[in-house]
Amino acid sequence: MLHILQTAPVVPTVDADSLAAKREQLTQTILTTPPNELLAELGQQAIQFGLKVLAALVIYILGAWLIRVVRRLVRNGFRRRDTEPTLASFVDSLVSISMWVILVVITVSTLGINTTSLAALLAAGGMAIGMAMSGTVQNFAGGLMLLIFKPFKVGDFIEAQGFMGTVKEVTIVNTKLLTTDNRMIILPNGALSNGNINNITTMPLRRVDLNVSVAYGTDVAKARECILTLIQANPVFLDSTVEGCADPMVALMNLGDSSINLVVRAWVKSTNYWTAYFWLTENVYDYLPKQGVSFPFPQLDVHLKQ
Repeated sequence: MLHILQTAPVVPTVDADSLAAKREQLTQTILTTPPNELLAELGQQAIQFGLKVLAALVIYILGAWLIRVVRRLVRNGFRRRDTEPTLASFVDSLVSISMWVILVVITVSTLGINTTSLAALLAAGGMAIGMAMSGTVQNFAGGLMLLIFKPFKVGDFIEAQGFMGTVKEVTIVNTKLLTTDNRMIILPNGALSNGNINNITTMPLRRVDLNVSVAYGTDVAKARECILTLIQANPVFLDSTVEGCADPMVALMNLGDSSINLVVRAWVKSTNYWTAYFWLTENVYDYLPKQGVSFPFPQLDVHLKQ
């Protein structure tokens, strides 16, 4: 049979007799030491402690001056690079806090105080805060990624996380979108940085794609000519004379169950996209029937057998 022995942790005990003996020995040393030697020893210890305090004070003053210099250099570097203000402010705060913590630890250690417990306490506190704020830390890291790589900036019109809107503000933990119907959407940066982002206004030019269905039996060449006439009549649409653009085109895309489907493609400036899209849709609907081009309706042929 196996016996499992459980031993309690050994706790050091304090012997009262030992403490009394040490106290008695210290008292005898003080009583037997000549006053001049005792004063000299106390004076030497005071001088040593004073030198430590002076050294700690000098280190603190020099460290505070160095922190100001480093922060000034960091801010000037961000200003020259035209860095996002949110990122510049965050890095400035992070550098400042880190350097101040290091300075305090060095200053305290100069006084002869053991800083091991202080460092362990700071590490444990940082770990506890990190575990308690895991979601916030993820958004924080996502905000850093967005501010560093800049997939969009304030004023861009983007589509992300199922929402479309103009970017109004990018903070270190979230991004604010203003939708076209005047709603303010706040998206967490963690999910935003890990998802798909459609930045619509990054490029200065954009292509308008419109699908037009006409009835079977329609003259496709005539329908194409009518749509191109509409496009060429509006100067908002661009052609191949503009760099990065192509001439407007209308092509037969496919044959549907009840219609012939045409695809219309024309280039415009990104700022004119929706205006051009709505204008073209409305005028195709108004102009084509006047030119004898009809739009189809869903239809089904039924054959009866006697």
